[in-house]
Amino acid sequence: MKILDTLGTKYIRRFFCLALTSIAALPVQAQQSTFVASPGIALPAASSYTGSDSTDPLLTIKKRVDEVNVLFIATDRRGKFVRNLNQNDFAILDDHKPPQSIVNFRRETDLPLELGLLVDTSGSVRGRFDFEQEAATSFLEHTLRAHFDRAFVMGFNGRGQITQDFTDSVTLLRTGVQKLHAGGGTALYDAIYRACKDRLLKDKSDRPIRRAIIIVSDGEDNQSEYSRAQAIEMAQRAEVLIYAISTDDSGLVLRGDKALQQLADATGGRAFFPFKMKDIKNSFAAIEDELRSQYVVSYRPADFDADGRYRSIEITALKKDLQVRARKGYFAPRQ
Repeated sequence: MKILDTLGTKYIRRFFCLALTSIAALPVQAQQSTFVASPGIALPAASSYTGSDSTDPLLTIKKRVDEVNVLFIATDRRGKFVRNLNQNDFAILDDHKPPQSIVNFRRETDLPLELGLLVDTSGSVRGRFDFEQEAATSFLEHTLRAHFDRAFVMGFNGRGQITQDFTDSVTLLRTGVQKLHAGGGTALYDAIYRACKDRLLKDKSDRPIRRAIIIVSDGEDNQSEYSRAQAIEMAQRAEVLIYAISTDDSGLVLRGDKALQQLADATGGRAFFPFKMKDIKNSFAAIEDELRSQYVVSYRPADFDADGRYRSIEITALKKDLQVRARKGYFAPRQ
């Protein structure tokens, strides 16, 4: 009986060894595992089998998945959000070519938010500063949901200063806004660059997140080391929407207003130019509404190369009198 048991055990072990050898010999296509990359970035994915008595994988398969996710807004000719559209209502071009395939299309009204509130504290905004602080605090109180969204507060004049880092606590954020004090020059582009690079670019989550910066400024920059183009590029790399609320109340279209408009247009955000102080609160309310009223499309680009270059995005509505606002493009990853 013991001899039979020994022989049985030997054949069972031999059977499992043959089975593992057969699995390893399967065609690679049958073993590939697909992981969706974060928006505009292709990430390597791996599927592995590891034996119970070894830390070395017996089988490891890697595959690149190049997938782009784009958040966008659709409005009618009066600027009202249109929320009942579907994939067939839009045409998409990536690098001037239709995508290879559309992976997903959906309406997004409840994504987690990661927000940066960038408040100009230079001497040029001193007259309206207290009201702007109040409006910004009210926006955070109405927008952020505990344990779901989070934000940080950054003041900038000649340099940027984080007065409250990422948190979901409105109380802490309110204190961060109150710590801001007006005075000094303006380094707007540096503030955008650093906020995106140090706070939003490095924090890549596995779950879909809507990232945005809300700028309260007159748009006049006189001390930045980085250029406007560099600030825009960093925002695009971090996949950040830029919303700008102008503090200029002259009633004229000044150089700073044009700069704010360009920042917003390049990232798929929006610029506001309130002429009265009460309109600042209306601008914040419009941003809150817009953050909850977006579509997202996921697609695989045609003729994609991981060469690090900039690729344009064009999304247009096929229905008459509809306007689409989306980021203008993205940077492909490098191999």
